Amino acid sequence: MTILLKNARIIDPEQGTDTLGAILIDDGKISKIMDIPNPVIGAKRTVDCGGKCLAPGIIDIGVKVCEPGERHKESFSSAGAAAAAGGITTMVIRPDTSPAIDSPETLEFVYRRAVSDSRVNVLPMAALTKNREGREMAEIGFLQDTGAVAFTDCDHVITDNKIFARCLTYANSQNALVLSHSQDPNLSKGAVATSGALATKLGLPAVSVMAERLQLQRDMTLVEMTGARLHIDQLSTAVSLPILKRAKDKGLRVTAGASIHHLTLNEFDIEGYPTFFKIKPPLRSEDDRIALAEAVASGLIDIISSMHTPQDAESKRLPFEGAASGAIALETLLPAAMQLIHGEYMDLPILWKALSLNPANLLGLEAGRIAIGAPADLVVFDPDKPFVMDRTQLKSKSKNTPFDGRRMQGKVLHTFVAGQEVYTA
Repeated sequence: MTILLKNARIIDPEQGTDTLGAILIDDGKISKIMDIPNPVIGAKRTVDCGGKCLAPGIIDIGVKVCEPGERHKESFSSAGAAAAAGGITTMVIRPDTSPAIDSPETLEFVYRRAVSDSRVNVLPMAALTKNREGREMAEIGFLQDTGAVAFTDCDHVITDNKIFARCLTYANSQNALVLSHSQDPNLSKGAVATSGALATKLGLPAVSVMAERLQLQRDMTLVEMTGARLHIDQLSTAVSLPILKRAKDKGLRVTAGASIHHLTLNEFDIEGYPTFFKIKPPLRSEDDRIALAEAVASGLIDIISSMHTPQDAESKRLPFEGAASGAIALETLLPAAMQLIHGEYMDLPILWKALSLNPANLLGLEAGRIAIGAPADLVVFDPDKPFVMDRTQLKSKSKNTPFDGRRMQGKVLHTFVAGQEVYTA
């Protein structure tokens, strides 16, 4: 089937352009890119984008889908629907499930469920160590053969330097990508806020931003020793940025991400103890938030992700210290990211490098770009459309979004995966 997307404001992160034009989709791929908004061309279906933005679909690294083990929180069906409504065309899922995705058998089961139930692409990550316990390396080679695109123990940081070095060395021999979580687990244990006057005022156990810097320095040292490919899943503080810059300047194979919540919220949002704002690592200062946004704009931080973490109502309906950490973000990622545009931190092509092109390059995918022959994984959206977020209308099973009731801008109008429309507003 041929589809013509005309009268579109085409956002091309690879070329860094934002121009009016049209795109022709044929057999699930982009077959023609035209600088004429309304070309006369034969197509079985024509979609008039009305001058709204047309960009590569978002590739979201670090999504938690709670299968197996906690399907009541999020299933592949509900996560896929939420992702499509949020303009996300590829979910790269975490292995912190119950049980953990640490064996080829578990990975194969999860992948079968994803393919059958999700309306968007799903790429699985696998645990770096068995049961994410940091003691015995998982079967990296076999897991790669089964389809794992990267390896991570998520927020279970491997504290034994020798074991982590062995994992990195073996991963390097297989050219496997490893993700790490740069938070010192001993300093961070039990902390629910960032150290400072606000945490003291609220009486909450807190952790210094140096816990991130300390762990990041350890990780960069081991990468230098082993030569491995390492992606830091979510930096959250300004003090970490010089370490990341030095590592990149040395030529180490490191990249870094930031979560949309750390880019758009700050520590003052936890006043009043709203547990939907309890995330890991905890929300940081406004200075940290601004520094992260500027690092994304400069390219120092490569990727923006949702770090989608569903939690049921019972686990959030507790005192702040005892409530579960995490927030959903598949449907809120795009409108929240528009805050970085309306706040003039960056333009749309730069934002889409972090949301789509850079994740694609990191994982070796053909998607994430506007190019002839690339998969027609695309999103049409209105960056200025105002609305009030209503969590009860979200498609995720869990509703733990910190943006509930907030005035936002940015609405997805159409989402295409391999040329098939999987969502329309």
